[in-house]
This record gives sequence, structure tokens and C-alpha cells, in this order.
Amino acid sequence: MNSSKKGLILPIIILTIAPLIASWFAYADHLPPGFGVFPPLQILEPSTPGFNLWVFLALMVIEILLVIFLVFPQKFGFKPVEPPSPYDRKPLPWWFWLGTVVTVVFWYLMWARPEQYIELVYIAFTPLWWGFITVIDGLVYSRSGGYSLMSKKPKLVIITLVVSMFAWFYFEYFDYFALGNWYYPNSVLIPALSHTEVVILFLIAYTTVWPAVFEWYTLLHTFPKLAVKYSDGPKVKLPGYPLLMVGLALIVLMVFFPYPLFWALWIGTMMVFAGVLVIMKIPSPLSELAKGNWSPMILIALSSLFNGFFWEMWNFGSAHPTDPIANPNYWVYDVPYVNVIHLFSEMPLEGYFGYLAFGLMVWLMFIWAGKVFGFETYLLNEDERKYKSDV
Repeated sequence: MNSSKKGLILPIIILTIAPLIASWFAYADHLPPGFGVFPPLQILEPSTPGFNLWVFLALMVIEILLVIFLVFPQKFGFKPVEPPSPYDRKPLPWWFWLGTVVTVVFWYLMWARPEQYIELVYIAFTPLWWGFITVIDGLVYSRSGGYSLMSKKPKLVIITLVVSMFAWFYFEYFDYFALGNWYYPNSVLIPALSHTEVVILFLIAYTTVWPAVFEWYTLLHTFPKLAVKYSDGPKVKLPGYPLLMVGLALIVLMVFFPYPLFWALWIGTMMVFAGVLVIMKIPSPLSELAKGNWSPMILIALSSLFNGFFWEMWNFGSAHPTDPIANPNYWVYDVPYVNVIHLFSEMPLEGYFGYLAFGLMVWLMFIWAGKVFGFETYLLNEDERKYKSDV
């Protein structure tokens, strides 16, 4: 293994084993409660802290400031950028219509849960999402004048679904140490499905996460004004080693203080991957900040947020009303302090902003995997490199 590969892989190995080592000292049984139960279930002891007004208000202030920043970037030092000319539109491709039919059919099945098709309802999650991913891809193809991931980079789409399955499983692993920010109550409540079948359904469902976020990213780039809205801002050069060390420290501390540091599951891992890419001088959304180009980072974050509304909407509708229980993939959140205000969603209102960080994390992990395993990670039309960015 050459030195560059070591520089990529060794910090992630440390990140992976650090919470295990910390757990040896944090727990009498040397592992957090519920560790290894898959799909994860709710951790009843210790109980999750309830609502805390001060935490809620502090987070609300941060999120309001973030919204102001996103809506009015020029008040934060960003300069207007002349948008590129709109693309010549093409007709919606055939796979858009196919995806629409698949999405509508499995949306109906997952929410209506008709008894005569109950076996299809059990598996509805993944076809629903791949149908929706295909719909977005078709929109991108039409709006971009003939470019989309599925039409021009089918190999990359296949790679994203493989990375997605392993990468989301990686987050499930870290969630054990956060004592279950989310869990899957229905995974043991459907007698018709064996545990093996449930595990297979979960792993297949994991293939949809990264492709969905990336399709949204390519879709947002078909709106010229939005694509360059954050392209000329303050230049920020991030320090690689401090990012790496603080990220590792957060993950270790999360093991000892899982509730106050529940957010470290996302921020800590993101900082480690970010630090590795910065240290290795690998182009990423964060390296673009040094040029003043914030667009890649913000647009991937918004991609995750927009997709998150569909994640939460479809998840909620699959289990409300409760009977019959038919979606094994249904999840519930058990986050401390702010688990309030649920608007047709299991996600607490303030929790949606976590999708912004998750979107960046998705891309950083993908770029890291591309360097380790040697595949291309550029998502946009190759012709756009000249005026967009290196990522």
C-alpha cells in the first residue's frame, strides 16, 4: 500500500475503532446497550433526556441565522455572479415516465397497505425510492439539454448505490454509540418476514440514499441562478489536521456523553473525512472554499435537505394510521432535548437542518471512496468543469 493510500485509510480505521476502545472504558459490559442488534431497536435504558427549552432556543437561533445566510448571502460577503445561459430543453425521457408510474404505484401501496397486495407493501420502500430517483434523473435530462447521471454516467450510478449501502451501514454502526438517535420498531413486528428477509430488505434499501442526494445535486445545477448563487464568497482555507483531531475527539467523547454530544455522530465523522481530504490535498467541496466558491458545499447540503422532506413524508405515511404494520423500514427518532414539533413527520422540526450536514458528509465519503478504490466522482456534465469547480 502506497503512502497516499495509507494517508486515506489509516485515519478512517482509527475513526472506526476509536468508539469501540472508548466503550471498553465507558460501559461495564464494554459495549453500549443494544450494540450489534440489527436492525437497531429503541434503547430503553438509559432513557433519553426530554425536551430542554434552552437547547431548543439556542438551536433555533443558529438555524434562523443559517436560513438568513442561505437566503441573503450578499449580506455575508458574497458577490453577485452572472449565471450561465439556460440549457436548451429536451423532452422528458421515457425513464421519467416509467419512474413516475413506479413511484405512484409503490407510494399507493406503502400508504394504503391493501391486504391483497400486502407482500408487495413489505418491499415497497426500495422500488418507491428508485422510481423517484429515476423521476429526478429524467427531470435533470430534460432541463440540462440531455445530460443526467443515468443517461451519461450509468457506471457511476451503479457505484453510488454500492457505496450507499456500505456507507449508510457505517452510520448505523456509529448510531450504536449515540444510543440510538433513530431506530426501526417495525423490523420485529411483521411476523410474515423472517429476520434474514428483513436484513436483506434493509441492505437493499440502503442503496437509495447516496443516489437520491446526488440526483438532487444535479437537478439544482439546472437552475442557473442557484448554481452560481454562492460561487463568489469569502475565501476560507480549512486546516486539515485540526479538523481530523477534533473530529476524532468528538467521536470518542460521544461514547462517554452520548446525549449532550448526539450531534457528533454526524459532525465528528464529517470532520474526520474532511480533514483527511484536506490533508491529502484532494479536491472536495471544502477545498473550493479556499477559492471563495461555496456553491458545491451549499448545493449538496440543500440537495440532502430537499430530499429529506420526501424521506420523512413517505416514512411517516407508511405507519400512520398504525395498522396494518407493513413497512419494515419505518424509522422513529429518539434524539434528546429537541424531539418536538413533528409536522407530518417523525423528524422533529429542528432536526431537518441536520440534513444539511448529512449532504456534505455524503459527498465527502464518496470522494474518499473514489480515491481509495479508484473511480471517478465528478457528478456534473464534464463540459461544466471549466466554469464550475474541480468537484
